[in-house]
Amino acid sequence: MYSLLIDRLSTAVVQVNRELIIEYLNPAAEMLLEVSRKRIYGQDLGAVFREDEDSVASLYSAIESGHPFTKREAEVEMANEKKLFCDYTVTPVIGAINTTDSLLIELYPRDRMKRISLEDELIANHQTSKELVRNLAHEIKNPLGGIRGAAQLISRAFTDEALKDYTQVIIEESDRLRDLVDRLLGPRQLPKTKELNIHRVIERVKQLIQVESDGQIEIIRDYDPSIPDIIGDESQLIQALLNVSRNAMQALLEQEDNQQKQIRFVTRALRQFTIGAKRHRLVCKISIIDNGPGIPEPLLKTLFYPMVSGRADGTGLGLSISQSVIHQHNGIIECHSQPQNTEFNILMPIETIVLGKEKNT
Repeated sequence: MYSLLIDRLSTAVVQVNRELIIEYLNPAAEMLLEVSRKRIYGQDLGAVFREDEDSVASLYSAIESGHPFTKREAEVEMANEKKLFCDYTVTPVIGAINTTDSLLIELYPRDRMKRISLEDELIANHQTSKELVRNLAHEIKNPLGGIRGAAQLISRAFTDEALKDYTQVIIEESDRLRDLVDRLLGPRQLPKTKELNIHRVIERVKQLIQVESDGQIEIIRDYDPSIPDIIGDESQLIQALLNVSRNAMQALLEQEDNQQKQIRFVTRALRQFTIGAKRHRLVCKISIIDNGPGIPEPLLKTLFYPMVSGRADGTGLGLSISQSVIHQHNGIIECHSQPQNTEFNILMPIETIVLGKEKNT
């Protein structure tokens, strides 16, 4: 009866003996750890659940003392080398002679909560930076207009053409600074939304990247044909995806090695998925993955801020503008990076209302 009850729990439960040999997993643990219990019985716990030496020592300490403990926000490595972010509780099972016969380990995954927390932080930081830039732009553009106007008036008063050249420099540089401020503000118009196929957008971006890279980069496509049409501004989405893809292209072309340079475009439909704090029935996920050198860890947290760039000749505006565009489409861009694998995930809800008519998704 106890086994039947535990098998029906949604909490992942693992039982190990005093030598940390696996004796039992319930179906929830099989799903979470992505293993088959028939194959894993009799193996060491480290085969499916690996942490540092201190954590293993804590398990042996619980066996000797008989005291339960809980570890929060642990990052463990599974058999398939994936990382699992979770809390877990270890409870010693006392036998007939008052010694610990085995340990029950209850696992509570926190990947989803961690992702939601990171997304909330990313959204809040982006909104804060947008407000800061908006205020800064207002303070810059007001005196800038006065400087430009004064330079025009002075230019009319001069008869010497050489002196007019100086005022023309002031006017041109004022215009250049105004354009930079406008770019900092991101898209100045609301999206002109319509029903569109996201793969058509990606195909356009792919063509542009192939032309700009002069065929030096292999483009790999892995599309999910089940994704329905989304509601969006085609021009803005092309620009947002192109900014991300162009960053990947530039990182690959600057890499001085002989390996095959690749960019992968992957699309997937995600059901009952949360973006920020809002849950959506259906979400379109677009992944842009490259095998370049990766993004330095300190840069990852500020990657979507305006004027932040890892390249000497970069403006730091492309990713900030892309994030603004995707935000206008109620989505978000996330980034995960390590050497040989940098992945930008663009997540956008697929709306259930299309052009005033309900659409089944």
